[in-house]
Amino acid sequence: MTNTLDAWLDRHHAAFTAIRQDIHAHPELGLEETRTAALVAKNLREWGVEVTEGIGGTGVVGVIRGKRAGQRAVGLRADMDCLALEEQTGLPYASQHPGKMHACGHDGHTTMLLGAARYLAENPDFAGTCILIFQPAEEGRGGANAMLADGLFDRFPCDAIYGLHNTPGLPASHFGTAVGPFLASADSWEVVFRGVGGHGGSQPHRSTDITYAQAQFVLGLQGIVGRNVPPLDTAVISVGYIHGGDVNASNVIPSELVLGGTARTYSAEIRDTVERRIGELAAATALAWGCRAEATYHRGTSPLINKAEQVAVAVAAASASVGADHVDGKMRPGTGGEDFAEMMLIKRGAFMRIGNGVEADGSFKGLHTPLYDFNDAIIPDGIRYWVNVVQEELGIGERAAAA
Repeated sequence: MTNTLDAWLDRHHAAFTAIRQDIHAHPELGLEETRTAALVAKNLREWGVEVTEGIGGTGVVGVIRGKRAGQRAVGLRADMDCLALEEQTGLPYASQHPGKMHACGHDGHTTMLLGAARYLAENPDFAGTCILIFQPAEEGRGGANAMLADGLFDRFPCDAIYGLHNTPGLPASHFGTAVGPFLASADSWEVVFRGVGGHGGSQPHRSTDITYAQAQFVLGLQGIVGRNVPPLDTAVISVGYIHGGDVNASNVIPSELVLGGTARTYSAEIRDTVERRIGELAAATALAWGCRAEATYHRGTSPLINKAEQVAVAVAAASASVGADHVDGKMRPGTGGEDFAEMMLIKRGAFMRIGNGVEADGSFKGLHTPLYDFNDAIIPDGIRYWVNVVQEELGIGERAAAA
């Protein structure tokens, strides 16, 4: 298989690069990925893959059955949606849709899984079933839960599931993952302070100054992290916006002020603590200054917890793809969020990072920035990884090692 896959990738790398760049040029927001989903389904069908469309809205699932007897099924997942961002790369295949951009590499994730699908469909020398999950709406619009609500794992049972995400700053042809908490919950919160406004120049004492209350609240937020979260646990609380008053009325103390932000945690216990303490702190600081506060907390994606058995499979697959010296099985976790965590609450799995590359001076274009672009040179490594995950789980003959 080694020589077979290497030669196959040499022949098809340009074609998959064209697919990736085509998806990049036509980005679609979560649950609006009609063109992308149609492209995925069309290609899968042309390659002989069983296809089901419309799962969770715009999700697509492909099924490849191995030619050898086996009952085990493994799920491979890629995300398809873009971000609401104005692209500034100036590339010939830059976004054709103003205000929309593939700034997180989901165009590359979709392409790498498509590449693996084609190869596995042409070479189904494994025992069991490969489930290809093309998920919509990873970027905050609940695509994983939408697919789950539509019966994803009831209709397509999986014994284990795997996800893959590119990482700028990690060298190309490198992989990384870790057992246990690997990514954090991605929650949001908002507090509305209400009080009695007034003249900030001549009669501030007749007001209940909500700006002072919110200032004390913002300072107190880090006390939640410093004094309510155990020292060896992790939590992040950040303010993302503060709105109050009018730029044309600088001498008026406002009667209402809104602020909000994000919170990140790795465990249910710390998540509960952060939610509770934000509400308590808002109420207490408002009461101290004679005003009122209403706090809301929205739970987004859950913490992503990698299971040891699947991490071992993922590390073995990555090592077979690029060499063990290019694989970090104890990578430091991050506090980014990932919608795949919702699927991993239902099925055991592992989430892997693949290096998107780094410049010689150490610089790189980060995810969610207007200058980011997926590195087409890593498409073969991603395809190799997926093929080798299937090898590890379902027993293809030889592993698909790097050239």
